[in-house]
Amino acid sequence: MLFRQLFDQESSTYTYLIADTKTKEAILVDPVLEQVDRDLKLLKELNLTLKFCLETHIHADHITGTGKLRELTGCQGIVPANAQAKCADRFIEDGEVITLGDIEIKAIETWGHTDSHMAYLVNQDKVLTGDALFIRGCGRTDFQSGNAGMLYDSVTQKLFTLPEETLVYPGHDYHGHTVSTIGEEKRWNPRFVGRDRALFIEFMNNLNLPDPKKIMEAVPANQSCGQVVTASR
Repeated sequence: MLFRQLFDQESSTYTYLIADTKTKEAILVDPVLEQVDRDLKLLKELNLTLKFCLETHIHADHITGTGKLRELTGCQGIVPANAQAKCADRFIEDGEVITLGDIEIKAIETWGHTDSHMAYLVNQDKVLTGDALFIRGCGRTDFQSGNAGMLYDSVTQKLFTLPEETLVYPGHDYHGHTVSTIGEEKRWNPRFVGRDRALFIEFMNNLNLPDPKKIMEAVPANQSCGQVVTASR
């Protein structure tokens, strides 16, 4: 299996390239519009065929590259069930598995950051957690139908029950971290350690963070698979 972690500096977003080395079929998880040329160049250099673009959720901080990549490569765009994105080729359900050669990518429903969010377990030893779980943090829950209690349940009942050696690859990082483990996050993640569900909800509801800079542009664009929606006069 080929596995690459790619980074967009402006939005601090991680995109993941996963490919089967025998079939040369590839999938991109959470591609960023401004990085489409980078991603296409890498696919060409590695002689890979992009089969899927897979989203963890409808993003508020960047515009997805899925629409552009689909236009240029003919790949399928896949989004989580319940996402408001009629443009998607396919909606993935909790527990559903995508296969690429010998690779299995299993969807794990992890609502809370938004009301349509999936983490993806790759070959049982890596989990792409999107914005549900960061390294020593988690995604916010104060917009896009976010729900702090639901996020607590998703992380503690679904992600923290994975084997402790499972590698954690988040959707973003703002502090220079690249990878963690489930065991590390259970012991050291300050959002969860020492907090029960009620305390977590209280904490998350009082973060008082500013909205992402691109939220007004990104959310409607991502509901259209990356097509920027212009306001009508």
